[in-house]
Amino acid sequence: MPAIKLPTFADGDLSFTIAHATAIVMRVACAIPVKTSFGTMFDRSAVFVELEDTQGNRGLGEVWCNFPACGAEHRARLLETVLFPALIGVSFDSPHQCFAALDAQFARLAIQSGEAGPVAQSLAGMDIALWDLVARRAGLPLYRLLGGEDATIPTYASGITPAQAAQTVERCRSEGHRAFKLKIGFDRSSDLDNIARISASLSENEILMVDANQAWSLEEALEIVPDLKAWPLRWLEEPMMATSPPEDWQRLAAASAIPLAAGENMMQAQQFSLAITGNAYGVIQPDLCKWGGISGVLPVARQALDAGLRYCPHYLGGGIGLAASAHLLAAVGGDGLLEIDANENALRTELFPAMVTDGELTLNDAPGLGLANAFERLKASGIAGGAPA
Repeated sequence: MPAIKLPTFADGDLSFTIAHATAIVMRVACAIPVKTSFGTMFDRSAVFVELEDTQGNRGLGEVWCNFPACGAEHRARLLETVLFPALIGVSFDSPHQCFAALDAQFARLAIQSGEAGPVAQSLAGMDIALWDLVARRAGLPLYRLLGGEDATIPTYASGITPAQAAQTVERCRSEGHRAFKLKIGFDRSSDLDNIARISASLSENEILMVDANQAWSLEEALEIVPDLKAWPLRWLEEPMMATSPPEDWQRLAAASAIPLAAGENMMQAQQFSLAITGNAYGVIQPDLCKWGGISGVLPVARQALDAGLRYCPHYLGGGIGLAASAHLLAAVGGDGLLEIDANENALRTELFPAMVTDGELTLNDAPGLGLANAFERLKASGIAGGAPA
């Protein structure tokens, strides 16, 4: 794994020994279900990780658990029974060293158990919590600890579903967004109609992207991309299965006037490296709650930028992961945008309201992710709980 270059800060110490670790499952019902090409979300769940070191410093992380709904409880048990015991009481020089060590330690288990995804996601959540912890201890916002200087980042509204898509765009516009991503991959006629209507409503400083969520085969995608060039779409996200052979992605990229985007379903640095150098993608979108955390995704983001590609963090979960994505984007810079879910989710807004002004968000200077007080309020509020729908 590539080494992470960090700036010198106050005490220069990233070492830690974790004394306590907790996995907390929270769930809120969806007033309006979130529809994708592969399923519908009837509630929003989250697995939050809280770590405390031997000196009483704390950090927060989040584990991806969007699908299936029961997966949140499974990941929490995986953390409690398998991963936390390997973390607690062991001294590490840095979060990056810890991530590399535990990733190697559990690589065989992930294969043997068929649990590569849940293991990677759980390790990612732990890693985010460790970086929050060391940044809080240093008294620095995480983006500054990672070398960033500009706290202001561009954003876009995501998760815009076919039902009342134009009205959703208008609401997001009123909330400050100037970029929007529409979910497609349903009925071709309605997909194109929604794209046309939203495109017609855009002002000169607004942009539109589309996300098919792996809906099409290569042949179907090749049929559809000529229709899409009628509009100045910024990117076409996951038009086919993420596991499609590289030559299929290269063939589609050659046929598409719109840059292809992917990354949320990639795991391991080597897979990202091949994607970055494979001449198929214009946009690289790792999800740091799904794989890698800060330690894994930071080198990927820098490699993508060095290759002239756009790094845009993928994210559609709770507030801790969104804050971590924002800090990482602010740390690496470039022309990427922060993905902000347009759908209601109290587990996001109660922690990280993400106030957007004219298409941009500005991070505050609170240490770490800046969520410690908000997390305590959320735990005490009683708004989250219950079994999956």
